[in-house]
Amino acid sequence: MKLIRNHDHDSLTLLGNSQASLPTSPSRAKLETFPNPNPKRNYSIQLDCPDFTSLCPVTGQPDFASIVIDYVPGRRCLETKALKIYLAAYRNEPAFNEAVINRILDDLVRACAPRQMSIEGRFAARGGIALTVVAQHPARRTARS
Repeated sequence: MKLIRNHDHDSLTLLGNSQASLPTSPSRAKLETFPNPNPKRNYSIQLDCPDFTSLCPVTGQPDFASIVIDYVPGRRCLETKALKIYLAAYRNEPAFNEAVINRILDDLVRACAPRQMSIEGRFAARGGIALTVVAQHPARRTARS
């Protein structure tokens, strides 16, 4: 994953670029950011991504999920077209669902350094079991830890 930290909106390379191509993997994707318009205020940004797909690393079958990203920005905000392209790069990425959600959190935290962030992946049922994975920054203790 390449981090692109722009100082103004005019330097965003993916927004408005109809020629932007889908990267072959998330590590080749660009996560672009822009300055938080209200960096002194705590406010929440929620991004719903209902059409996420990755691959099961064992069977190669697609795993479908709805991803919800909720964060309190620090100095930078995520640019949504770059995020859309980054998430689409997972469609050919073999990984367990738990690894996918944790990797997304790590990449997004690295890109925009939020005050808080939560990534929730609600994966479609396979074999009668639906799986939901939630990863948070900063890490919070669970009821069992």
